[in-house]
Amino acid sequence: MVSQPQSATALTISSQPHDGAVVLRAHGELDLGSAPVLRERLRQATERPAAPALVVDLAEVSFCDSVGMSELVLALHRSEAEGLRLALSGVHGSLERLLWATGLHNVFDIHPTCDDALRAVTAPRRLKRRP
Repeated sequence: MVSQPQSATALTISSQPHDGAVVLRAHGELDLGSAPVLRERLRQATERPAAPALVVDLAEVSFCDSVGMSELVLALHRSEAEGLRLALSGVHGSLERLLWATGLHNVFDIHPTCDDALRAVTAPRRLKRRP
């Protein structure tokens, strides 16, 4: 399934199920004009999860502003409320700079590739031992 905005800013999002996860792949610019497309797809993925984990692959995102970043933060909060594991993959460029400048690189589960993120979110969770 692919979604496209009606605005001049081009962003497409495709969705693919994987064993134990759903991958949303974004392609294009993530900004004020295109954020509603991402918002709706992330809302669908977190409110009616088809799997216990969600990977948002951003390798093909050429630009991201603070509005796009806020959509990702909102998705993180929704996924945590629903008990879903959310990971980002392919983070680079303006999005990577935003994550580091805001300290959000410490909040998100970020992986270099989609395959790395899939391995991480579908791996059994380990219980933390108390000292």
